[in-house]
Amino acid sequence: MAELATIARPYAEALFRVAKAGSLSAWSDLVSEMAQAAAHPDVKVFVQNPAWSDEQIASTFMAVLKTPLSAEAKNFVNALVKNGRLALLPEIAAQFLVLKNAQEGTANAEISSAFALSGVQLEEMVTALEKKFGRKLTPAVTVDEALIGGVRVVVGDEVFDTSVRAKLQQLHVALAA
Repeated sequence: MAELATIARPYAEALFRVAKAGSLSAWSDLVSEMAQAAAHPDVKVFVQNPAWSDEQIASTFMAVLKTPLSAEAKNFVNALVKNGRLALLPEIAAQFLVLKNAQEGTANAEISSAFALSGVQLEEMVTALEKKFGRKLTPAVTVDEALIGGVRVVVGDEVFDTSVRAKLQQLHVALAA
């Protein structure tokens, strides 16, 4: 998927420069909404249909969105459609979020736990993880019973795994060596 990331990067960076001049959070919400719409199977089929013109595809896509678009957002959608890149919106949104988080000094934390976490447990864990990773974290928590016990945290490309499953795998590797 490196190719998609490479193609999406200039679009995400250009959009981020425009967003910094305006409201970064409003643009973030809009980009997220556009990515969700572009990822919908019906939209994917529609934009790939050669029977529709670029203008028809762009206007229909903009009509699907709940948020009214500014002139810059309309230009962005038109540029994506003209260059056949509307399907890249989910990747563009992901890269935009990374740029936004870097600007704000935050990061997303994917926390997988063997058991459901209470609000207090999650708050304490996020506080400890923020100290460990040195930035403000936005947690997304999932329950994965396959971990057996403990947690697995992914922040960007860093992984912090204290699960029982990971420890058993380490023990298996040590015994097999």
